Amino acid sequence: MANPVVSGSTQLPRRLRTLAQCLTACAALALLTYFGFVLQINLLTISLLYLLIVVTVASRFGFWQASLISLLAVACLDYFFLPPILHFDVADPQDWVALATFEVTALAISRIHGREMKRAREAAIHRAEMEQLYELSRSSLLLDLHQPPGPQLAVLIHRIFDARAVALFEMNLSRQDRMGNWDAGEEDLAKECYLRDASQDDSSTQTWQRVLRAGPGRVGALVVRGKLSPLVVDALASLAAIAIDRHQWFEREERAETAKKDEQLRATVMDALAHEFKTPLTAVQTASSGLLELGGLTEPQRDLVTLIDGEAVRLNALCTRLLKAARLEARQAGLETVDVNVLDLVSEVLAAHPAEAERNSIQVAVEDPSLTVRADRGLLTMILTQYIDNARKYSAAGTPITIASRASHSEVILSVQNFGSTIRIEDRERIFDRFYRSPDHMNSVPGTGIGLSVVRKAAEAHHGHVWVISDDREGTTFFLSLPIDARRKL
Repeated sequence: MANPVVSGSTQLPRRLRTLAQCLTACAALALLTYFGFVLQINLLTISLLYLLIVVTVASRFGFWQASLISLLAVACLDYFFLPPILHFDVADPQDWVALATFEVTALAISRIHGREMKRAREAAIHRAEMEQLYELSRSSLLLDLHQPPGPQLAVLIHRIFDARAVALFEMNLSRQDRMGNWDAGEEDLAKECYLRDASQDDSSTQTWQRVLRAGPGRVGALVVRGKLSPLVVDALASLAAIAIDRHQWFEREERAETAKKDEQLRATVMDALAHEFKTPLTAVQTASSGLLELGGLTEPQRDLVTLIDGEAVRLNALCTRLLKAARLEARQAGLETVDVNVLDLVSEVLAAHPAEAERNSIQVAVEDPSLTVRADRGLLTMILTQYIDNARKYSAAGTPITIASRASHSEVILSVQNFGSTIRIEDRERIFDRFYRSPDHMNSVPGTGIGLSVVRKAAEAHHGHVWVISDDREGTTFFLSLPIDARRKL
């Protein structure tokens, strides 16, 4: 029973307004008729004045009010201005012509007026929507990126667009935020829209569902219930997707910055430890070497001192590598470039690190024995040594290790190939990161995860680069390339 009361209450002001408009128009017609009759205005003039009233009523009030005034105007024209004066002559053709003219004019003017009013209302609505979207876009730029964007966006949309209810699902955080009143069973409406990957509209309930997309992928879903246009809802979805995407990029940058700071802290600690270890390691190595030189040791004693000496040498080399990496990362390592003969360099490295005959044979394939490269000899020796050590550690027993070099039109390439365990595609770039070790080998092969990171820094110091390829058929090959400007032939 409530609906009829509400309907009647809304219709009553409209009827009163229409009645007031009709009375106003009739008063204006009566006033014009009185002065026209008293002043004896001629028929043509009074007809034009009546037409002007019809046009005014049609443009201000509407067609039905103008139609009423048209009938009254024809009646006044016939009674007061057409002979016989003060008598009605309905059969007079002039009355019908005047009536038709007034009615056609009223219809045309009211249609034009109605169309213009509709356009004006649409323009006002559009302007208001643009102002709301502008406010939302400006507010979304001020979101606290340290907090989830969902609750903040839901509050903004609910407030700015006066929506009855808002629900926003964010895929990255797997959370759904809601504002307003939702019926039972609609708790996961936004999440269901995301999983369905389909936007839809329900004009009967004024519920608009949109999947939020940023780039090629989906980032969430938005459901709004309220008096909105589909175009505005599309714009809302775009702004929400942009805000969520900004939050995700902010999180990535924050994680990267945190990781960078952690890496810097860890590198600083390791470098400090390397400095502190250098002096005692040198003393240990000197003492062990001295004991071996003095002699007079029993066989077990000699074996123990030899073990101490070897491990001291290995730790000293590790500390040297850490310090070299620190200087390379800080760009403090000044390159002492000289002409290095590639074949001589390979021979020196192999002489300093002889192969285990029972495990691997080493093959050298240098296309041009006179090939030289302009580089820092110490860094180049370190790169080649690291590559050969890696090949020995990860190669299968009885398989060859091949060291090769060649020159192209733009670069010089050194490579070390071995056959054994392979490197997964997702690890081939990461193994050059400091302290990273492939999960496949970190427990089976000893290592620190430092050597290859130093190799990359040394290559970058020469404006070169390093990479690796690996498969079961071709084996694993580590490459170093130096630009052509760094190469010269003797």
